[in-house]
Amino acid sequence: MTLFARSLLPAALAATLAGCASLSPPPQTFDLTAPAGAGGSSRVQRSQILVPEPTTTGTLDSERVVVMPAPLTVEYLGQSQWSDRLPRLVQLRLVQAFQNSGRFSAVGVPGQGLAIDYQVVTNIRNFEISYETGQPVAKIAIAVTALDDKTGTVRATRIFTVSEPIAGQGNAALIAGLNGAFERISAEIVGWFAQVA
Repeated sequence: MTLFARSLLPAALAATLAGCASLSPPPQTFDLTAPAGAGGSSRVQRSQILVPEPTTTGTLDSERVVVMPAPLTVEYLGQSQWSDRLPRLVQLRLVQAFQNSGRFSAVGVPGQGLAIDYQVVTNIRNFEISYETGQPVAKIAIAVTALDDKTGTVRATRIFTVSEPIAGQGNAALIAGLNGAFERISAEIVGWFAQVA
């Protein structure tokens, strides 16, 4: 083999690998939905609500869908991704859930110029598909603090948890199970917050 031919091998190999990578299908992109009329009530409070972006661990702070095949073992659902970073996605869908409830005069995120009465401070503790029992289970845990923005005092704190078996296999079915669990926990958060704020 000539020196010229050998010099072309790395470039040819790189091009071949790039070509193989391009043959992989793009990941499916999934969204979350807010419950319609979560905690609905005909009584509208004058309160204006701010929903900051939730805090969470580095494991959950990405667009990847977390799978827990066993306790303390973290993997990610193949060929799938969220439409945004999970904390940002949860924040925006919680805003929609509060808006859909019709219980508050205004709901928004930081930077929108609202005269804030209360903050919905959240921490995402779990948001995954668990296989600890051998079957897929949607597990979500979100800690919520109702913070009086005028006085800086905490009105109440609660940890909301949902664990629901997922029917079916495949990415679409798994994400649908997670989304259903999220809608349920969102409705519970809105109903609770309306009582304590």
